[in-house]
Amino acid sequence: MPTVGDILEGKGICICAGSGGVGKTTTSAAIATGMAAQGLKVCVLTIDPAKRLADSLGLRELGNEAERVDPALFERHGIEMKGELWAMMLDAKATFDELVARQAPDEEARDRVLGNRIYQQISSALAGSQEYMAMEKLFELHTEGRFDLLVLDTPPTRNALDFLDAPRRLMQFIEGRSLRVFMRPTGLAAKVAGRGASVALSVFKRIVGFDLLADLAEFFNAFSGMVDGFQARAKRVNSLLADRRTCFLVICGPQGEPVEEAVYFHRKLVEAKLPFGGVIVNKVHYPAEKLRGDGEDLKASLAEKLGEDDLAERVFGNFADYQALAERDAKNIEHLARELRTKGVIRVPYLDEDVHDLAGLAEINRYLFASAEQREAIAAGRA
Repeated sequence: MPTVGDILEGKGICICAGSGGVGKTTTSAAIATGMAAQGLKVCVLTIDPAKRLADSLGLRELGNEAERVDPALFERHGIEMKGELWAMMLDAKATFDELVARQAPDEEARDRVLGNRIYQQISSALAGSQEYMAMEKLFELHTEGRFDLLVLDTPPTRNALDFLDAPRRLMQFIEGRSLRVFMRPTGLAAKVAGRGASVALSVFKRIVGFDLLADLAEFFNAFSGMVDGFQARAKRVNSLLADRRTCFLVICGPQGEPVEEAVYFHRKLVEAKLPFGGVIVNKVHYPAEKLRGDGEDLKASLAEKLGEDDLAERVFGNFADYQALAERDAKNIEHLARELRTKGVIRVPYLDEDVHDLAGLAEINRYLFASAEQREAIAAGRA
């Protein structure tokens, strides 16, 4: 069974994908930490509004520019940082502004769009803008060539497919008939300026304090010269996702619904011909070793050690419940591996405490970068 290091060997981009609440942010940070510890210069990007990544890496906050993590922080937790770890939290609005600035034909057009009130509203509200801007920032960093590996923590969406669908939805907006109608010199914007509409808009202007039509016309006229650049850029971003040096890792939990979502997402990756690397299953209950004797023998042994029959009964009940969860997890993971036709399923156990700091990341790293035998030994408390 491969380790994360095996899966990512020779890769330049790792995209951690999955539905919300399955530990993508923590897993992304742990993967980036482990690869940097092996000697690579790694940058991990997150779109996590709760700023869990910054907390887990011992940073006060992250911004839209990559920041290096102090290697001394990891050494305190037994991780020798042979390479460099950098981290950043995506600001979709700032990334969109940067993209507009790059695509603008000149400074005047750039300033007209960035300063436009309509743009300032829609740049934050466009459907799919956050997901698309994540890929745009990924593309930007890849083009710069500053890092050996980029690890992307995809947006916390209820449906992981929103990430794959983001470029298409954004381009539908840019290429849409409604937008092109507005951008024509004789289009809808000009027709709305008729006498009756002008009266209504003048009333609207007094209410909201600005000329809606003038701002609309200004935005669409300035934006019209950037459409071709956006289209070309989107195609290059899509090509990067399908590149052989890009790797998608599917993150899920061991329960039935997350497993089925992972199976469905993998199917969509295959249909889109995007490179699948493996699956990481978080919060897995590992079964305890087989015990000699039957349940009554265990209860008697517990009662003898604990000195109280009622307490022994409760402890035995908790143990039985845990074993049932472990059997369920094992069955679901077996189903997952069978459906995905892969041996690349890495299990991370259910830990006693939620991972929120470097100590937790170090613990997860032990599983992500350990062999199958080492993982079993760690989980059983033998290592």
